[in-house]
Formats: sequence, C-alpha cells, structure tokens
Amino acid sequence: MDGETTGTLRRDAIGLREVLFQSVTAMAPAAAVAASIPSGAAFAGGSLPLAVLVALVACLFTASCVAELARELPAAGSVVTYAARGLHPAVGFLVGWAYVFVEMLVPPLLLLQLGFTAAGTLHAEWSSYPAGLWWPWSLAGTVVIAAAGYFGVRASARFGTVLGVFEILVFLVFAALLIGRAGSANTLSVFGTSHTAAGYPGAAGVFAGSVYTVLAFSGFEAAAPLAEETCDPRRTMHRAVLGAALGIGVFYVLTTYAMTVSFGPDRFASFGASGGASWEGVARASYGLFWVLVFLAVINSTIANANAGANVSTRTAFAMARVRVLPRILATLHPRHRSPVAGIAAQSAVALGAVLGLGLGYDPVTAFLLLATVIVTMVVGVYIVVNLSCAGHFLRSRRAALKPVRHLLFPVLGIAAFVPALLTAAGLPVFDFVTELTAPVSYAGPIVGVWMAVGVVVLLILLRRHPERIAATARVHLDEYDPTAARRDGTVPH
Repeated sequence: MDGETTGTLRRDAIGLREVLFQSVTAMAPAAAVAASIPSGAAFAGGSLPLAVLVALVACLFTASCVAELARELPAAGSVVTYAARGLHPAVGFLVGWAYVFVEMLVPPLLLLQLGFTAAGTLHAEWSSYPAGLWWPWSLAGTVVIAAAGYFGVRASARFGTVLGVFEILVFLVFAALLIGRAGSANTLSVFGTSHTAAGYPGAAGVFAGSVYTVLAFSGFEAAAPLAEETCDPRRTMHRAVLGAALGIGVFYVLTTYAMTVSFGPDRFASFGASGGASWEGVARASYGLFWVLVFLAVINSTIANANAGANVSTRTAFAMARVRVLPRILATLHPRHRSPVAGIAAQSAVALGAVLGLGLGYDPVTAFLLLATVIVTMVVGVYIVVNLSCAGHFLRSRRAALKPVRHLLFPVLGIAAFVPALLTAAGLPVFDFVTELTAPVSYAGPIVGVWMAVGVVVLLILLRRHPERIAATARVHLDEYDPTAARRDGTVPH
C-alpha cells in the first residue's frame, strides 16, 4: 500500500470559512435567485417571498439532520457513511452509488449553463458573435475546475470562497437598490397569500411555489465530504451545513422580497428567468450597466457550483474506492497536494463527455434540463434516505444522546417536505401544478432507474464475494487517524 493510492487526504487543511462556502457555492445562490426561484412565481405570484420562507423552514429540517450526522460521523463518504451507520451498509453503498453519479453530473450541468449564458448574452450584445458558439466557454470552465481541484482542497475551497463572496455581494447590493427604489411600495403583504397567481389561490399557490423553490436549496450538505480535510471537523461541519442552509435561505428571502416589491406583487406571476421581466431585464432597464455585474455574478455562480460539485464527487468516490466498493484507482492521491487526482481526471472526462455529447447532440439548454432532472430526482431521494438515517443512527447507536424533536420529528418533517419536491422533479402529475415531462427530458426517469438497477447488481456481487467491503462503508476513518504517522507519511505539514 503506497502513499499515493492509500494515504489520507490532507488533514486540517481548511477551516470554517472554506467549508461554509463549499456548501454556499454548491447552492449556487446567484444562479438560483436569477433562474431557479423565479419558476415558483408562476404559482405563488407576488407571494413568492412567503413560498421561499416556507421552503427555508422545510429545508432546515433536513439540514439539521445532515448537520447532526456530520458531527457524529465526520467522513469523506458523508451520506454513504450516514446511511451505512443509520440504516445498513448495503443502503450506504446504494446511496453512495447514487450520490457519486449525481455529483459527477453537477459540473457538466453548470458548465452547460455557463456556455449558453455567456454565448446568449454576447450574441444579444454583439450580433456578430454566434449564439451557437457556447462550447468553448464550457471547455474553459472544465479546465479551470480541474486545475483548482488538482492543486488540492485549499486551492479549490479558497477559490470557491472568493467566487461565493462576489456573487452574494452583487445580489445583496442589487436587493438594497430595489428596496430603496420601491419606497412606499414596500409591504409585508407579500408574506401573505393575497398575491398568488391566477388559478392557484391562497395557500395552494404558496405551496406550489415553495415546492419549486425547495429545489433551489439543494447543495447545503456539500460541506460534509470535506470533513477529513477540515480543522475540528465535528464542530465545523455542523456549523457549516446549518449556517449555509440558514444564511442562503435568508439571502433567498431578502432578494426575492426586494424584486417582488420593486416589480409589483400583483404582476409578479409573469416574472421569469429571461427577458424584461427577469433579474437581468430589470437591471438593464433600471440601473444601466449594473446588468453586467448581474451577468458576471451568474457566470461566477456556475463556476463556483461546478467547483463545489467536483469537490463532492471526488471525495465521495475516494471514500468508496479506499474500501474497494468502487475501482481502487479512484483513491489515488497526488503525493504533494493530496488531491484525488484519479477522481479529478474521471470527473473531467465525465464533464467533457456530457457537455459535448448531450450539448451538441441536442442543444445546451435541453441537455441542461435533462441533467437537472436526473440530478434533482436523485439528490432529493438521497435527502430522504439521510433523514431516515438520522433517526436510525440515534435509535440504534446513540440512544443516550437521542433528542426526540431533533432526531425523530425533524427527520419526519424533512421527508414530508421533500416527497412533493421529488414527485415534482420527476414530473409525476400527483399535483395539478406538476408538469409532465416530455422527451428527451423524460429520459431522466429511465436513466435513474437503469443506474440504480446496475448498482443493485454490483451490490449483490460484492455481498457474495466481498461482504467485508460493503461493511467497511460504515467506517469513520478519521477516528483511526494517527497524526504522528500522518506527518511521517507527508499528509500533513511538519
């Protein structure tokens, strides 16, 4: 067992600030405010701030469960270890099988958005720039993300911190301008049900809007896979996960309120992600060149989110590979930077294949929608299992520390919040506001089904031939860490 393939990730490399922004940027705050959250306006209308607030409360239940498990079980495997300890190692493997897949698709999703956003905006400003020339921007983003990951967690996490601060500051300044512009139109009535869209009166419109808004919160758990590289991980992970969910949730509420009162609550149902009735459109019409900062913040957000997703996928793959439930090569570490270089190479290959294959095979927007549907469907399923794992862990292994509200009630409420989001993401018309998916976006369901079926087959083979490897998904390697040996091995500085 040599140091490159079986060593540890770099210990104590980053602190609270970096892991907090790992989760923050994984939530893509600028892109979510500009593109994702406005989808709820078609139902909640001018009551969208209330819908966002409802979604925040709902997501905090699951964030609390993740934070509790991250403190109890600090591991690069994160959700894999949580499910293995709280439910069963076989469940942990399947959760990891899903989570590695979905997180490897996050960078290509965001790189597609980077490409078509940059190309579309440049074409709108200078018609001589071809609207279809989106892919060079995506390729450039792939190189940037791979380089940040290669130089280690300090480089990638600090890179994400800088990007995250920029996008948040831009939208906070814009929100302040909008609130000031609204003047006497500022009103708390947007936190009631009187401004919902036609056809979705009262609480029904707010509920529908909140379901779509819940999907903008995904990513709050992204700090957890960096546990083995973080100072004081038990305390830091707990604070980072909860801090990101709460902080960005408040950011969503504030920015949505600002745009709603400025644009007009009673006509907000027409607000969307593009055109004059959008964040960029309002910036263009009201604040001149300020729209450039909004555009750059969204571009920035796609890169930051892709960077965070790459960190998650490579660390989770590393954790599964070192116990040999994934190919062992994925546990290969750079001898100096202690970065999972084989995982980074695999992540880059997946990104290039998905971006060029789907983006050129269909078009970048259609490819984006297909990947987004796959990702959201699977990650919401993972959240539901993690909620169950929280209750299972404290009932089975930590009964003395069990707190009924935090460890039993919150998981139930978290599941209740995410089941409607899962049905909506999958396009299952259980509610009248759910839009049934059409091809090729409807292929997302079969893709998820086939991938999980392959995972079940792999699980059965491993259980038959190497059951000890499946059992090892429940190990918390940080508990076995020897600082003296690590210094000799070079995984931490002398």
